[in-house]
Amino acid sequence: MPLRQLRSGTRAAAAAAATLMLVALTACGDDGGSSSGAGGRETVTVAALPLIDCVALYIARDRGLFEKEGLDVRIQQVQQSLQALPALAKGQIDMVASANYVTYLQAHEKGTLDMRIVAEAIRAAPRMMEVLVPEDSDIKTVADLEGKKLAVNTLNNVQSLTFDEILAKQGVGSPVYRAIPFPQMGAALDKGQVDAVHAVEPYDSAIQDELKARVIADGSSAPVEAIPLSGYVSTSKYVEGNGKTLAAFQRAVKAAVRIAEEDPSVVRDTLPTYTKVTAKQAEAIDLPVYPPTMDAVQLKRLTDLMEKQGMLKKPIDPATLMVE
Repeated sequence: MPLRQLRSGTRAAAAAAATLMLVALTACGDDGGSSSGAGGRETVTVAALPLIDCVALYIARDRGLFEKEGLDVRIQQVQQSLQALPALAKGQIDMVASANYVTYLQAHEKGTLDMRIVAEAIRAAPRMMEVLVPEDSDIKTVADLEGKKLAVNTLNNVQSLTFDEILAKQGVGSPVYRAIPFPQMGAALDKGQVDAVHAVEPYDSAIQDELKARVIADGSSAPVEAIPLSGYVSTSKYVEGNGKTLAAFQRAVKAAVRIAEEDPSVVRDTLPTYTKVTAKQAEAIDLPVYPPTMDAVQLKRLTDLMEKQGMLKKPIDPATLMVE
């Protein structure tokens, strides 16, 4: 199926879909504590994006790793992790997978979310998020992006944060960022609504494959190489009341990460089951780093960068947020 068919749709349709997703999230939530699910297992409700970030979540589900730990994990898809933040803060869901750290750290600083990090999702790896332009674009280098319209999934977030740092290292000015959900980026680029897109896998490879888009920059290059990008985020209230459930969840995700590390083909086979990427496209995707354990030192690279660029007003020690 052509990319434009997979990712087309008006902004109004996207907004309606987002509303429906939040309704679904609210409907499936409880008071923030675990409840008995199928077969007496503890229920954990997780909001997740259709991104490569949370493939371990789906591997754990499909391989019965959650069930083995006595968990009934229920996954609700959203198009932006920001959509799930209100439901998480209200205790209507238990966790957000592939949660964009920048969004959630900012909410934590503002006091709208008392966040805790349950597990890391991914760290940046070469070519797993790239800036793309149409095949016939006049944009040839990153310098040509200055002042041009560049699509990111969410404004003032990890994509612009890291890309601005890459541009600053090269002495280049910033583009004008436009918020477009990942699934709609291909259509926006094809229709000329933006000059370029900052896409992550699996959309990165799909857009290149379907539109013959050219790569202008690797969004994972120096000085932000291997920087943490997303994680599994919950709240202090949920963590304090569900220690055993969270420990079981962490064990299952860690086991899934080991499977992904030992056999990357499992990642490529799993992606088409929860994203619109095809099996053929999945074969060419550049995979991120799936950390087996959390690392406060690495995450501090991100919080320091956020403070440097004014996205945090004061330092945050990531170690105080991690659930070990």
